[in-house]
Parts: sequence; structure tokens; C-alpha cells
Amino acid sequence: MALENLEQANTEPVAETPEQIIEQAGNFWNEVVDVWQHGLMGINVGQIIVALSIFGVFLVFRGLLTKYILHAIKRWTDKTKTDLDDKIIEAVMPPLRFIPIILGTFFATQVLNLDGILAVFTYRLIRTMIAFTIFWALHRALDPIAHMSKKLKKTLTPTMVTWMFKFLKIVVAFIGAAVILEIWGIAIGPLLAGLGLFGAAVALGAQDLFKNLIGGLTIIAEKRFSPGDWIKVDGVVEGTVEDIGFRSTRVRRFDKAPVHVPNSALSDAVITNFSRMTHRRIYWKIGVTYSTTKEQLKLIGEEILNYIMTNDDFAKPPEVSTFVRLDSFNDSSIDFMIYCFTKTKDWGEWLQIKEDFALAIKDIVENKAGTGFAFPSQSIYLETLPGNDNAAELFIPPQKKSEKKAVKKAS
Repeated sequence: MALENLEQANTEPVAETPEQIIEQAGNFWNEVVDVWQHGLMGINVGQIIVALSIFGVFLVFRGLLTKYILHAIKRWTDKTKTDLDDKIIEAVMPPLRFIPIILGTFFATQVLNLDGILAVFTYRLIRTMIAFTIFWALHRALDPIAHMSKKLKKTLTPTMVTWMFKFLKIVVAFIGAAVILEIWGIAIGPLLAGLGLFGAAVALGAQDLFKNLIGGLTIIAEKRFSPGDWIKVDGVVEGTVEDIGFRSTRVRRFDKAPVHVPNSALSDAVITNFSRMTHRRIYWKIGVTYSTTKEQLKLIGEEILNYIMTNDDFAKPPEVSTFVRLDSFNDSSIDFMIYCFTKTKDWGEWLQIKEDFALAIKDIVENKAGTGFAFPSQSIYLETLPGNDNAAELFIPPQKKSEKKAVKKAS
């Protein structure tokens, strides 16, 4: 019955008076006003539009800050004598560009007049953004300070300074995280106590990690090697040190393959650091023939020593030991020992000096002394020659029949 009345009401035209139309229009307007006043979570739509406009204004201000103010500051720091201010401004520029976003969020939320949970949330959000920006700027500012701390690198090693600033960055990040947790009502004390127990449990299973960490500290404290040094560890690796990490050291072999060696292995091993050589050595033994006379031998020794002493590429006594001596009578040669050092430590330059030295020795031996280099040889002495009465008979192997026929046909 009710459905029939409803269908009748929908099909039959209803005559409305002007008063009813005005009343319905008023009801509709009241709905519009109610939606406007309680549009989103009870917040006035007008306030939302104003808040978004304020936030948009600060975004525009952020673009102007980046384009004009920060660039003006950067141009001003470029004119100073030191590079430290340039590096710091470049490092903290991203956090500075984030400040207008914080300001826009703050003033936008003030217009909204939030209360209850939303007010607490936005309050903590803004404080979190402020804390994050502060510690972000401090974290980024440590890089240029570490790069420019030349006096500290002279007192300590560059690797130790790098480790120290890495530790400071971890501390800054930890303190920043603790501040943000405190803002959100998370007590850091009980969390640290729990982490302490967890850390003790982890330490029992991470003894190798701490062993490598201590090994790395030992390497840095003893200044065994630094990034860029050419080292050799017998049976382990030979190459150029690229990085000394908390757990391992990365060494680039000469075939360009990286090798990660645990620090504990390097702290206890015998390490040869070729980069810390004062000079590069040339140690040769050259042999001349036994037909070389005494005068020729003296001339060879004097000329080689004179070449070393008059060439600026070689270090001179008493800075280094230098010898050119007749050393031994070998099986096939009379040997000279040449022992000297070059000034350069660069491998490529050393190879060039060694090549020039070898060519000079060849000229001294063959042209100036008029003798020659010896090479391994053996002499065979025969007491009798074939054809003598006491000579042994020659053995002629018998020919086969086929060979005899071939000989007859050929003849």
C-alpha cells in the first residue's frame, strides 16, 4: 500500500506554492552553508582555501629565495679568500630551501584553527620538520668542514680525520632521531636500555666485526698505509689502497679488480708499502766475455759509474749506496754487479730511466770498451780427429735391397 502511494506521488504532479519554493531554497542554502562550514573534518572550506593560498605563497617565496637571495649569498662568498664558506653554503642550501615549506605549513595551520587530535598532530609535525631541518643542515655541514680541516689532517692522518667525521655524522643523525622521537612522545631512555641489551646480545655474535673495527683503528693509528698507497701483503693482495672502511679495506689490484680485505688480516700481516720508498733501486748483474782484458774491465766499471754520478736521474752517495764492482767469474762470463738508486719513485719514470741506462751500458761495453756481452755456452774439445791412425772406424749402416736397386738405377 505504501509503495502504491509512493508511485502515485511520483507520477502525479504536485502543485507547489511560492512560499514552499522559498522554504526549499532556504533549506538548500542552509545545506550549502553547512558544507562550507564543515567541509573537511569539520574545517571551514574558506579556511582551507586561505590555508592553501598561504602555503602557495610560501612556495613562491621558496623559488624567489633560491633564485635571488641564496644566489646572492653564494656570489658574496665566492669573493672571499677562503673556500670554507663556499662549501658550507653549498652544503646547507637544500635545508635552507626547506625553511619556506615549514613556514607555509605553520601559518596555514594557524588559519585552520585546528583543535583536538589534529591540533596535536600538526603541532608535532611542525616541530619535527624544524628539528629535521636543523640536524639535516648540521649533517651536511660536516662534509665541507672535514674537507677543509688541513691542520687537523697534519696532526692526525687523513683517514683518521675521515673516520672521525663519519662518527660525528652518525652522532648527529642519532641525536636528531632521538629529538624527533621525543617530539612524538616516545621516551628515548627505555629504548636505549633495550638497545643496550640487544647490543650486548649482538656483540657476542659479532666478534669479527669488532675485531675488524679495532684492526682498522690500529692501521690508522700506526699509519701503516693511506688511500692511494701501493702495498703488498704476501699471499693476500698487491695493489693500490682505495678506501679504509670500518670493517674492510678496498685494494685495487693492478688488473683493476677490487679486493676487499678484512682489517684484522691487514693489522696482523707483514705489509710492504712501496709508496713510502725514498728511492727506486736498480740491481743488475751483467756478464762480459772471458776474452775481455783487464784494461777493458776497468774501463767498463769506470764508465758505468761515471754515467751514474753525472746523471741527474740517479741519487748520489752518501744519500744512498752506489756500487759498480767486478763481482764474480761465472761459468760463461765475468760478471759486474750494478747497485744504484733513482730519485724518482714513479714506476713509469723509473722504467724510462732504466731503459736509458741499459742502452748506455750496451754502448760502453761494445763501443767504448770494444768487447761483448757473454751468453751461456759450452766448449767441446776433441783429442783426436777423424783420419788419424788412432781414429775410430766410421760405422756405415748396411743398405737394404730396395736402396741398392735405387742406387744402381740412379747410376
